[in-house]
Amino acid sequence: MLRLHAAEATRGSLFVETQTLDIPVIWPNYFEDCEQCIERLRQMLAELDGMRIVELDAGRRALKVTYDKDLVTFDEIQERARLAGVTLEQLYKHDLIQLAGLDCPDCAAKLEKGVRRLDGVVWASLSYATSILVVEYEPGITVDPIKRRVREFGYEVQEAGPAGPVPEKTRRIRSARTTLTAVSGILLGFGLAVQYVMGVPAIAQWLYVAAAVTGGVFAARSGFLSLRALSLDTNFLMSAAAIGAVWLGDYSEAAAVMFLFSLGSALEASTVDKARRSLRSLIKAFPACATIRRDGSLLECRVDEVEIGDTVLIRPGDKIPVDGTVTLGLSAVSEAMITGEPLPRSKSTGDSVYAGTINGRGALEVRATTTFDDNTLSRIIHLVEEAHAQRAPSQRFTETFGRYYTPIVIGLAVMVAIVGPLITGAPYQAWLTRALTLLVVSCPCALVISTPVAIVAAIANAAKSGVLIKGGAHLERLGEVSIVAFDKTGTLTVGKPSITDIVPLNGRTAEEVLAVAWAVESRSEHPLADAIVERAREMNVSEPPLTFFEALPGRGARAVVDSHAFYIGSARLMQELGHAIPNMEDIENLLSQGKTVIYLAGEDGLWGVIAASDALKAGSKDAIFALRAAGVKRTVMLTGDTGISGRMVADYLGIDEHHSELLPEDKLARIRDLTSGRHVVAMVGDGINDAPALAAADIGIAMGGAGSHTAIEAADVALMADDIVMLPYAISLGRRAKRVIVQNVLFGVAVVVLLVSGALLGKVTLATGVLGHEGSALLVIANSMRLLKK
Repeated sequence: MLRLHAAEATRGSLFVETQTLDIPVIWPNYFEDCEQCIERLRQMLAELDGMRIVELDAGRRALKVTYDKDLVTFDEIQERARLAGVTLEQLYKHDLIQLAGLDCPDCAAKLEKGVRRLDGVVWASLSYATSILVVEYEPGITVDPIKRRVREFGYEVQEAGPAGPVPEKTRRIRSARTTLTAVSGILLGFGLAVQYVMGVPAIAQWLYVAAAVTGGVFAARSGFLSLRALSLDTNFLMSAAAIGAVWLGDYSEAAAVMFLFSLGSALEASTVDKARRSLRSLIKAFPACATIRRDGSLLECRVDEVEIGDTVLIRPGDKIPVDGTVTLGLSAVSEAMITGEPLPRSKSTGDSVYAGTINGRGALEVRATTTFDDNTLSRIIHLVEEAHAQRAPSQRFTETFGRYYTPIVIGLAVMVAIVGPLITGAPYQAWLTRALTLLVVSCPCALVISTPVAIVAAIANAAKSGVLIKGGAHLERLGEVSIVAFDKTGTLTVGKPSITDIVPLNGRTAEEVLAVAWAVESRSEHPLADAIVERAREMNVSEPPLTFFEALPGRGARAVVDSHAFYIGSARLMQELGHAIPNMEDIENLLSQGKTVIYLAGEDGLWGVIAASDALKAGSKDAIFALRAAGVKRTVMLTGDTGISGRMVADYLGIDEHHSELLPEDKLARIRDLTSGRHVVAMVGDGINDAPALAAADIGIAMGGAGSHTAIEAADVALMADDIVMLPYAISLGRRAKRVIVQNVLFGVAVVVLLVSGALLGKVTLATGVLGHEGSALLVIANSMRLLKK
């Protein structure tokens, strides 16, 4: 086990905050004399995005890592080490805090910075798009100072767990803002009418002041709190501009500034909430209560009170409250919330069901296999929330730009107000107005939100479709993929053999061959046993009586069926028994197709040949075609299967390149070869057996996340429905998101250049500056919302 020993926060370059951990190592015994295992651990950690230094001292069993806290978290380092066979134990506390009233991206960035400065806080990330603050802090402190800091910045903490309602405080704050904005607009309209229609400017001035005050209540409060925290935000700048306009006697301009800013903020918050509601749609999938059987009685309890092993009764039409195994009943269950698959799946005794899915017309009894906090839907919600906290490269650029740009422009505004009149001799009031306008347009809100809102919309869209993308960086990487490498078994194929051909010999029928094979294999542990039994049942073949069975390891089995001796097994066993394999075209074709072939022989010679293969998943061929249409330049298959089988699958599916008979380390080497060039490589596998290759690829994609918690945690992307057809969708979504982000960034930069230039030249007034500021942010959000559509 690895245990955290000491930690210190260090400052890296000007733009990067790093974390250094010095960790003593306890690894499995086989690591002691396995230099390759130790080097593999080091390389797997070094390949993480944001990892700066990995020092592994095998002699004293010590590990030291330094990493960029914005690019990678300790949880991700912990998971990567687990894939290498080593466990990390984190001593930091971890919390997700839902905020109410967050309606300003610039304010979100400053609040995040304020939380990070708290003593004991190791890492913090606040997503403006979801209003969720993710924090890690030392065990010696509580979460109370963090919540207090949130309130100091003028925001409220919404106490709600994963099954909680839509934040009530957020609704109240938004309702109050909407009301005050409407009142401000009415007062501004009356003021204009009184001044220009009735010709009474004195009364109009009071109406303008009232409009500015009602429209600016929230902005002024937040601006004051940001000033007290020495972290100026957009609210402060807008409030300062309005106060300056009143001081200069331009009351109508002050009213227009606060009304337009309040209106823009309200519209912006309402639009962003569409993305937030996408996550809440997952949360609403939780039922509030569950009916359980304990000690022979039926009890109604909250879902978080259900314990592992409890029997939960699911009525027709109910939402299933737990992950569990069906113990009684038969029904069809809609798993669209988890997997995105629209067609219900039949469930009977022994089948798994997941929390948040919807039962059909039958009643079920389910034994709970996880707690509420650890069920599939809770884990998905938790990972989606944390994914929003992971900064994408483009988001780090825009946030860094905004962090350094705004103070520069504030300094420039001060210089304009002081130096402008001295150089030009123009009236002081004109230059002060330009300075105030520059303050208004200085915050690049459209640029700052250009990436996070797009990422939230795309990740929410993917989650509803059964594709779990674990962060903005991975979403952007998906949009750059040019090579896709596949594992074969369980990824392109079903993962279990099925009978494809039965060739009867010497006058026997296929039914006779299958009946005897069924009787023998019903006692066998051969990999094809289940496939033979399943095929026999499909063909309604009667099973003859079996009176003796003996396994012949490595060769087959012998048995007495219906008073006659039979052998079933390989060609080598048949040759040992003296049965010549006929040189038949049908048998040669089966062997040339890479199928597994076994032979059945009786006392009177060969009875027949049975062939099996791992069937391709429905849609595999369409998925390969769709990947090319999505812009993937090259597809590669990596399999441990035989060369013949690998070639047949690759040729049928149209895969460009295939490599067979590979061990896990061979797959890892192939992935490293592919990633050594300029291409971005995605590896698709089952998330467990292919863990080294998934970790080494630029983007690891796990199949079947709904059935495996390990698969959800192991890869960068999980296809929850185990449906390869969703892979082209995920890559296409990544490409769409990349295009939208680029559009947003370019538009945001252009708006900044135009508004600042116009303010300096005196071509932009306070009111038009606010209109351009808020309007550009709304356009960026509207463009990002397109990613919510499939």
